[in-house]
Amino acid sequence: MRTFHVSGLAVLAWLLSCTGAHAAPAAPITDVLLYPGGATITRTVQVRPGMTQAVIDGLPAAFDMQSLHAEASSGVRVGEIVNTDVAGTHPVNPDEARLDARITALQDQQDALDAQAKSSQMELDYLTRLMSVGVAPDDRRDRPARMMDPRTLTGLAEAMHTAAAKSLARMQALSVQKREIGKRVDALQRDLDRLRTAGTDTRTLTVNFAAQRAGTLRISYEVSNAGWRPAYRASLNSEASKVKLERDAIISQQTGEDWHDVRLTLSTSQPRQATRGQEPQPWLLSYVAQVFREAFRRAPVAMEAAPMPSAAITNQGVIADKALSKPAAAPYAPPTFETQGVFANTYEVPARTSLASDGREVSVELTRHDLAVKQYFQVTPRAEAAAYVTAEANMPQGDWPQGAIQLFRNGSYVGRGTWNPQDTDKLVLGFGRDDKIRVSVKPLKADSSSSGILSKRRHRKIATLFSFVNRHQRPVTLQVLEASPVSTSDEVEVNTDFIPQPSHENWQDKRGVMEWNVEIAPRGMAKIKTAYDIAYPETGQLADQR
Repeated sequence: MRTFHVSGLAVLAWLLSCTGAHAAPAAPITDVLLYPGGATITRTVQVRPGMTQAVIDGLPAAFDMQSLHAEASSGVRVGEIVNTDVAGTHPVNPDEARLDARITALQDQQDALDAQAKSSQMELDYLTRLMSVGVAPDDRRDRPARMMDPRTLTGLAEAMHTAAAKSLARMQALSVQKREIGKRVDALQRDLDRLRTAGTDTRTLTVNFAAQRAGTLRISYEVSNAGWRPAYRASLNSEASKVKLERDAIISQQTGEDWHDVRLTLSTSQPRQATRGQEPQPWLLSYVAQVFREAFRRAPVAMEAAPMPSAAITNQGVIADKALSKPAAAPYAPPTFETQGVFANTYEVPARTSLASDGREVSVELTRHDLAVKQYFQVTPRAEAAAYVTAEANMPQGDWPQGAIQLFRNGSYVGRGTWNPQDTDKLVLGFGRDDKIRVSVKPLKADSSSSGILSKRRHRKIATLFSFVNRHQRPVTLQVLEASPVSTSDEVEVNTDFIPQPSHENWQDKRGVMEWNVEIAPRGMAKIKTAYDIAYPETGQLADQR
């Protein structure tokens, strides 16, 4: 018979493989679906044949158990899921726990310095009592103090002076150390407040399953302290008449779990909104006879309600001391935005993402588009004597939620604003003022007069000359906008005279807004004259609703 010598570790490994009692598999966060104001976290467990259970511990206990969902690949059948919550005294997030431990250690150092300072103070107090000139202390109170000779007294004074100086120097050094430690504690406390999740309790999930073959088990749950909002960046190349439009997302989370190298998907849906719209309620009318109305009107007035207690008095009847109460730190608010789309849209972040659970905002790029644009200068001379560079193009495909946009022209930053492209099918962006387009406004004849014999009417006449000078070395196109007066009453009559005539009326469906498209040659000039005759009855007044 042949004898096999097998090591103890090999036997243990063989027994574990036979019984299926494998070590707890890892369950890292692999996928995150981020909403405006929330997220769905997905953890993935690699399953081997014969496994029957996966234990996922160290989870924050704040997520909603109703959102817990488990799914597995073919050959893995999921059974019961048991959750266990354990109360803790330390934060779940490792970075938070690390900062909390550093603050505690520094505070312990401050306590030790306080003890040393107290010891030095006791020593200094004792020396102060000995500083009575010419008097030596005696232990027995009924015996008078013994006088010292001058030589002994001088030596004693010098010794006490040296000891007192050392005590004071030691106390000063301790005070400096305490101050420096206090600064470090304050800085660490600010960092801790930024990423504090207030989560110390942990949750363990035990998932029972039957695995006939190798596969994956995915556990997902929803959290609230996370979110994203859209952001854009538009760069105009005026020489090439092109705009590079970048779609970004500002993401942030403070869930208590760091995300390491996860697949990140952004969604415009908001799962915490109502799932159904409101239903109409019956609209019921009734009639109250006149006699009952009069009786109700003459009824005695009900006793007035007691005055509300002062806002400074708490429900225990104690006046709150505002001077002693410290303002609470603003709670973490995840990025969110309003969505107006009928259906939810999703955006895949091209690269894998890592995001710490400290509430900091990080920008990730989603898409980039190079668009050919039509350039012109928009001028509203009566409102502002300035020309603004404007670029117009067809909107790219896809959903573009409202968000902040940064604007650059020829590599220079010109400003930022809010862009809402959902209201139009055109991409229209402004890229700041252009000082090479000179705009001047010259008021012409303006007066008031009366006409008519039986029914007198007052006339108000306004005339203005707008001039535009192109100091560029190339021709330019100006879009000149003017809000002409519009009558909203039968008594008011408006007559207009434009030289030249506008290119379009009611620009963007705005009543009375005229549009001129003016071509100006290099170093050239263009002029537009507007004249208004407003007539209305002399017995009344003209109401200007601008």
